[in-house]
Amino acid sequence: MSYLEKLRDLAEREKKAEAGGGPERLEKQHAAGKLTARERIALLLDPGSFAELDKFVVHRCSDFEMEKQRILGDGVVTGTGTIGGRTVCVFSQDFTVFGGSLSGAHASKICKIMDLALKIGAPVIGLNDSGGARIQEGVESLGGYAEIFWRNVQASGVVPQISVILGPCAGGAVYSPAITDFIFMVENTSYMFVTGPDVIKTVTHEDVTKEALGGAETHAERSGVSHFVAPNEQACLQAVRKLVGFLPANNLDEAPVRGARVGADADPIDRPCLAIAKILPDSSSKPYDMRRLIEDVVDAGEFMEVHEGYARNLVVGFARLGGQTVGIVGNQPAHLAGCLDIAASLKGGRFVRFCDSFNIPLVTFVDVPGFLPGTEQEYGGIIKHGAKLLYAYAEATVPKLAVITRKAYGGAYDVMSSKHIRADFNFAYPTAEIAVMGPEGAINILYRKELAAAEKAGRLAEERARLVEVYRNTFANPYKAAELGYVDEVIVPEETRRMLINALKTLARKRERGPSRKHGNIPL
Repeated sequence: MSYLEKLRDLAEREKKAEAGGGPERLEKQHAAGKLTARERIALLLDPGSFAELDKFVVHRCSDFEMEKQRILGDGVVTGTGTIGGRTVCVFSQDFTVFGGSLSGAHASKICKIMDLALKIGAPVIGLNDSGGARIQEGVESLGGYAEIFWRNVQASGVVPQISVILGPCAGGAVYSPAITDFIFMVENTSYMFVTGPDVIKTVTHEDVTKEALGGAETHAERSGVSHFVAPNEQACLQAVRKLVGFLPANNLDEAPVRGARVGADADPIDRPCLAIAKILPDSSSKPYDMRRLIEDVVDAGEFMEVHEGYARNLVVGFARLGGQTVGIVGNQPAHLAGCLDIAASLKGGRFVRFCDSFNIPLVTFVDVPGFLPGTEQEYGGIIKHGAKLLYAYAEATVPKLAVITRKAYGGAYDVMSSKHIRADFNFAYPTAEIAVMGPEGAINILYRKELAAAEKAGRLAEERARLVEVYRNTFANPYKAAELGYVDEVIVPEETRRMLINALKTLARKRERGPSRKHGNIPL
């Protein structure tokens, strides 16, 4: 074979590999409202940056006449590329080839790109669209999943791992995304479940649709499995690009710093936060939207919320302060008065631990009246789950800043990045109320006799109002905590941005190490 013939042979092989399952199956993929594996990679990565690996790999199975059905690439496209000029490793399952099912060879390709990601310290992004394990290969495909799971665990806290669910993801396949740091789903085309509707109907006699069982909305709002939901694949992949822009490449790097912008887009470090005074209500019992306060403080009002639909009483997400990426955690008074419950504790604990793993400073906005009371919470294990959030904050060694905007009561005050679990700078507004419990509950214990006497005299309402005011003036304010050094400074709300950015600069070289140990035992 001549040199030119060899070049033509290579071109023909590449053409076959890029054709996936063939024109009919590619057309069927589009008809289902889905992009192909290669189209997804093209949208995700910077133009022209993709370098493919293992393009000519085929499966090794010869049972069930599978040797007659060998397609180049074997249902997954893998390689490296860039997002915003920064290297990432990516795999994209091809549903047009054996339904994207995972074979031993398919798994080996994914494992190879994950191993490379660890070697070079680059994020791993998995575009999942698979019918599950390839039944014809039996235990080899199951072993392939386990090899991927093992690598997910080894990579955890070393490089960011992002899973994008762009089709079905069922059975054992769901556990790889579950271990990764963030999961994206698309409305109406993404599904995740351990057992599908047909199996459930057979075993439990429940009738449930794929969408209700494991659709994007279900996992974004009820189970909390999904962190982000997009209306279509294009928007989803753009959101992935945005998220990567906030994150460091690995646990030894710092998060990227966006340089100071000029002109109309500039956001000065000392810009006063004038909207906060309008956002905070005069009454401590009135709700407000913590997101509005956060957006007034961060650079250009840009806040990428994580888990927006789940545990809405706690807000978490990424933003920048003075160009630096920060992880934001804030109680949400507009939902359940900002109480901490099981779901919020899980959501917050997971987010705090991610930020600590990847050197992202934490900024906490505190307005918490306590833990949500009730038998449902107690029976569900609020003690154990609430301790996860406490554990995460206490374990974190990144710079930790806290701003108490209003209520900080009881054990929830301790949990939310208090000085006592080693927050570095704790600020409070003059509107802050820091106490064991709210005035209304406290006076029932402290002034039981006085209230009983007032009730007999027919002036209970007046006496309650007076005692509440006495308690509020004495305890429910930031000054007792400031006297004890638990609050570093009581600040004017409009100074929030400047104070936080200056604190971050002060903490730029913070170094803190815990005791020597294999690992702690978080209350799982």
